[in-house]
Amino acid sequence: MPDQPTNPVVQAIHLAKASRLPMQAKDQVEVEAGRGIVGDRYHGTRHRHVTVQSRETLDEAARVFGREVPSHLTRRNLTISAGVVPREPGQRIRVGEVLLEVVRVAAPCKLLDDTIGAGAQEALRRRAGTVFRVLEGGTIRVGDPVELSSPAPRRA
Repeated sequence: MPDQPTNPVVQAIHLAKASRLPMQAKDQVEVEAGRGIVGDRYHGTRHRHVTVQSRETLDEAARVFGREVPSHLTRRNLTISAGVVPREPGQRIRVGEVLLEVVRVAAPCKLLDDTIGAGAQEALRRRAGTVFRVLEGGTIRVGDPVELSSPAPRRA
């Protein structure tokens, strides 16, 4: 039987208490439905609750860029180990016990050229992850399984 691809897991969790503050690595975070990650700068915003990127996609950006793209310097909250993070609004993923819904693609910021190096913003174009809103909250831990395609809840 051929090797099956490894199911993605949460590889890293980062948050910052305010804009421009350094991202801090966490082993686990609490996530509130309709609000986001407790303690993150975007907690309580209207739609930008959680950002998710894939290590696989960051490695692709690194090949274009010519050197490593550290996950914490992209300023995304969750880095998953593999797979392509959904980008179409309304698509859903499950991260551990948390259900997320795509809001939009996360555009790479010009500041990436300052923090990672000249050309990082361009290398991350179409590879910078996705912005999600939180539909069902809970705890997210490093190592939690990720379902990259989660069906919408059934309506009664």
